[in-house]
Amino acid sequence: MPRPIEALIHVSALAHNLARARACAPDAQVWAVVKANAYGHGIEAAFEGLRAADGFACLDLDEARRLRELDWRGPILLLEGCFEARDLELCSRLKLWHAVHCEQQIDWLAMHKTHEPHRVFLKMNSGMNRLGFTPQAFRAAWTRLNALPQVDEISLMTHFSDADAQRFGKDGIAHQVAAFQAATADLPGERSLSNSAATLRYNQLTEVRADWVRAGIMSYGGVPDYPEHDANHWDLRPAMTLRAKVIGIQQLQPGDSVGYGSSFVAEAPMRIGTVACGYADGYPRHASSGTPVLVEGQRSRTVGRVSMDMLAVDLTELPHAGLGSEVTLWGQGPKGSLLPIDEVARAAGTIGYELMCAITRRVPVTVQHLE
Repeated sequence: MPRPIEALIHVSALAHNLARARACAPDAQVWAVVKANAYGHGIEAAFEGLRAADGFACLDLDEARRLRELDWRGPILLLEGCFEARDLELCSRLKLWHAVHCEQQIDWLAMHKTHEPHRVFLKMNSGMNRLGFTPQAFRAAWTRLNALPQVDEISLMTHFSDADAQRFGKDGIAHQVAAFQAATADLPGERSLSNSAATLRYNQLTEVRADWVRAGIMSYGGVPDYPEHDANHWDLRPAMTLRAKVIGIQQLQPGDSVGYGSSFVAEAPMRIGTVACGYADGYPRHASSGTPVLVEGQRSRTVGRVSMDMLAVDLTELPHAGLGSEVTLWGQGPKGSLLPIDEVARAAGTIGYELMCAITRRVPVTVQHLE
């Protein structure tokens, strides 16, 4: 019998969340962002639910190749562009669009021999200070690209640092929108500004609307501005469930401790269950005692420290739970119950993105296909 743990990928939830991105930006085309192996869901598993997208945005050539092997013929965008000159050869062969964020990438294009010019997305550093040309250098970069026979259409893009909240107590994106608009005012080309947070929170603003939006975390049911808003507020559905089963029962008396470091000590008689899930499966070791779980669809909590292969949950108020009981670590539970991944992440002092991406290879994955 295999170890009783699995991750479920809900294809219908992916399709629903992609439709929500379209509803939020009805005049834009939608990139389904599948970097980090589709945020831990698996590109091949997620593809069925996201194939209605106008294009796929990914991180590297391997992810792009996998999309082409799935017979995707539409646009694929490399969000960080090429990492060395020879990457351009595969961009030509796979017909990839790619970001350009530094002078060296323009140099590589200038030396590249190709029969078909490339579609590029020139990236502006409008305030994130991660990748891209500053507003002052942006126009010169565009002029260089525009002069190259290796370049066809030039699109313009930027990335918001604070679309999920305020910045210094003010509007989180206003300064970046202003910088982008001022530097690109009379330049031709399609625009892409909004990530998930901006698509949900700001896309009704005229100055934020653009030709493409990038649906990342929202495609998977994660909420970029949690806890200010939750998934119900944005009508998003979790695309991943992590569940396991109780494999052991212990009865505690006052003064008994649980797990490594004896960080949890019972103050009253308790019944706890040991669950077949640990940090080697991707559950966060730093999740504190009291992190929420569902046991047979009813809310409970973790007890003590997370071990490599196991964690403990409180069964004291759940007399019908026992060996073999289903424990939902996050996602969709039985009987319509739900444990948002963002709630678990917050209790663990992290974000839902990290939990999605952390699921390890030893966890079996089941894809629930569209009917």
